[in-house]
Amino acid sequence: MGTKTAAVGRQYSGTTGRVENVIVAAYTTYATKRGHALIDRDLYVQADLFADPARMARAGFPKDHAFATKPALAIAQAKRALAAGITPQWATGDEVYGRSRELREFLEGAGIGYVFAVPVNHQLTTFGGGHIRADQALHLIEPDGWNRRSYGAGAKGQRYYDWAWIATDHPRRWLLIRRSIADPNEIAYFCAYAPEGHPCPLTDLVKIAGMRWKVEDDFQDSKSTVSLDQTQVRRYRAWKRHVTMAMAALALLAVLAAIDKTSHPAPILPDDPDQDPPADCGAIALTVPEAQRLFHLLTTRICDLPRPAMRARIARQLNWSDWRRHHQARARWHHYRTRLALDE
Repeated sequence: MGTKTAAVGRQYSGTTGRVENVIVAAYTTYATKRGHALIDRDLYVQADLFADPARMARAGFPKDHAFATKPALAIAQAKRALAAGITPQWATGDEVYGRSRELREFLEGAGIGYVFAVPVNHQLTTFGGGHIRADQALHLIEPDGWNRRSYGAGAKGQRYYDWAWIATDHPRRWLLIRRSIADPNEIAYFCAYAPEGHPCPLTDLVKIAGMRWKVEDDFQDSKSTVSLDQTQVRRYRAWKRHVTMAMAALALLAVLAAIDKTSHPAPILPDDPDQDPPADCGAIALTVPEAQRLFHLLTTRICDLPRPAMRARIARQLNWSDWRRHHQARARWHHYRTRLALDE
């Protein structure tokens, strides 16, 4: 990317898992039981770039553009969502956001619960008043203090882990600890908060932690269907324009998938590892990539065909999509049954 693209610089890339010369943005996903989509974005500009006003001007940044950390960008996006009438009950994110006291305090003040990943050196005050690191709190858990809970449904089964939670000096805050079943040395930590009036058992907090992967799903879908990452632009306004249009297209596809989901019976899933497969496992609901494929086909590729050929092409493609989603439901059924046997 060189040095001319807006906000480009050597920084950690979550896509590659290493430091590279890239641009990085902060995004917000809004998720419900019906579906999810990206709703806001901000380009992250490293602090050292502000020392070169000429470069910032060439990249198209306004003169009043000020440095903001990623958690500060998250707070700004949360404020815009609330001002637009969006009232989320929970927020979740990775360690970048879990480290930020300012973000956590803002969410608590807005009456929004959260479950954020935190590093091993995250400091907490225990119920007894002691100050310890998150990894030190691990040794406070009794052998019977672990609870097996699903982190969320994956393509091949429920993602089960062992979980424990530790009370802090605040009655509505906890430290969650996640331990891998396959490798007990694989540990992750989360800080959690539930607003007053929201009874919150461990199972619910674990589900909220798993909702973080919705934004990863949105990244994957937006890159594969609406070219979110194929900006090929250098200036700030052009980046905002491209990303905003991509997000709007993703939202349209997400709505199409959500509409199909509401009128679509959920596919049958096994509840016993020895269960025989049913004759019909049903079909998975329309996915965002499949919605994009059908939308593109029905709006562009068949427009010039004679009407009889157009009808035949539409019928054939819809039948093929239905067959494929039935096949995927059957494959998922067998994957879930295998996972049930492994988790026993």
